Amino acid sequence: MLGIFGWAEPTFASIYLGLAERARDLAAAGVKKRTSLALTRSMAYHPEIQRCFSEMQLALEAASAQVERIADDWSNQVDHGMAWPMKLVAAKHNAVEAAKKVVDLAMSVSGGTGMFKSNELERLYRDVRCGGFHPANSILVHEIVGKTVLGIGLGEQPRWG
Repeated sequence: MLGIFGWAEPTFASIYLGLAERARDLAAAGVKKRTSLALTRSMAYHPEIQRCFSEMQLALEAASAQVERIADDWSNQVDHGMAWPMKLVAAKHNAVEAAKKVVDLAMSVSGGTGMFKSNELERLYRDVRCGGFHPANSILVHEIVGKTVLGIGLGEQPRWG
C-alpha cells in the first residue's frame, strides 16, 4: 500500500499545483489588461493586486518545494521509516491547500467574470476542490499526521475509542 501512496501522493499534489499555476497565469494575464478609474495604468500596478500575486507565488513556492523534496526522497529511497505515510499525505495535503488558496486569489483579482462557465477559471475553481477527496482525504490526513506525531501506530486497533 505504501508503494502506491509513494507514487500517487506526489502525482496528485503535482496535478493540483499545475491547476494553481494555470489559474495564477490566467489571472496575471487578465489584470494586465484590466483598468480602473483610480489608476492610469493596468490593475497590475495596484498594490493589493500585487500582494495577492505575492501570496499566490509564496504558497506555490512552499508547496512545490515540499512535493519535490518528498518525491526526490522517495525516488532515492531515503529512510523516513514509519514517518513515510505522514510525509506523503502531508505533501499532497499542503499542495492541495496551497492550490485552493491560489485559485481563490486568482478568482478575487479576476473579478466576477471568473464565475462564468465561459471562463477557464470557473473550471479550475471547481477542479481544485476535488483535491480534498483524493486519497488521502483531508480527514484521514489529519489522523495519519496526528498519530505519527504522537507515536501511535497507524494500524493500531481499535482506531478510535
